[in-house]
Amino acid sequence: MKLIALVDDLAAQLEAAGVSFGHGTTNAFDEAVWLVLWHLGLPLDELDLHAERELRPEEQLAARELLHKRIASRVPAAYLTREAWLQGVPFYVDERAIVPRSFIAEVLADGTIDPWLSDATHKVLDLCTGNGSLAVLAAMAWPDVEVDAADISADALDVARINVDKHGLQQRIRLVQSDAWSALPGPYDLVLCNPPYVNAQSMAGLPAEYRAEPALALAGGSDGMDFVRALLRDAPARMNPAAVLVLEIGNERENFEAAFPRLEAVWLETSAGSDQVLLLTRDALVA
Repeated sequence: MKLIALVDDLAAQLEAAGVSFGHGTTNAFDEAVWLVLWHLGLPLDELDLHAERELRPEEQLAARELLHKRIASRVPAAYLTREAWLQGVPFYVDERAIVPRSFIAEVLADGTIDPWLSDATHKVLDLCTGNGSLAVLAAMAWPDVEVDAADISADALDVARINVDKHGLQQRIRLVQSDAWSALPGPYDLVLCNPPYVNAQSMAGLPAEYRAEPALALAGGSDGMDFVRALLRDAPARMNPAAVLVLEIGNERENFEAAFPRLEAVWLETSAGSDQVLLLTRDALVA
């Protein structure tokens, strides 16, 4: 059987099983590609190059076993492969941390927020760092900055340590266990935060794949804004005068604007639209 034929077969099985996506892929075909190429040790962006490769029976069998585990367990594929990719950069991940998928990664990579930064941008905070992916990407994007990567979860920080070491950034990324701002006096020039923001009603309806992730990294209270309220209330005291805060709130823009009706936010364009990620200046937060 050719590789592409196996991908098509596995994609059909994923579709029929009704699994949920959103942890690196958005559809059955892309997830099947991921599982097959990962199993074969091939780069995940080289499907076309290897599509006509004839697979040995044992290669087919092992890929099918991986697929059946994905269907039976209903956990994100990243937890099975122990690998997730963000902006072309590989990260280790396991069940101790949320699967990295923040749209903040896009605005780091494409320079969207660079106009708000300057030569004076030296100290960066990645709050709610999870597996450390945004901290790593920030350190890669700006070679002269130092990054604090903070999370309330010691387990998540253990995963982040793996990724900081993996990318050789031990000298520039400091891992901090902190409940919101409690262990973070600052001041910072740039704050990145992909917090728990899923509202209670949405949490109750999450598919199994999302329930496999740490609820601590997802649940944001009745309107999704519990953590965000504390974040924004205390942020100015930890920010330098010209600092900015980049915040992801997913599908909660309506709840965000209801909670902060007078806050002047700059909504940033991402592949998911212009209502997922916003930027706040310190001046706006003070006002």
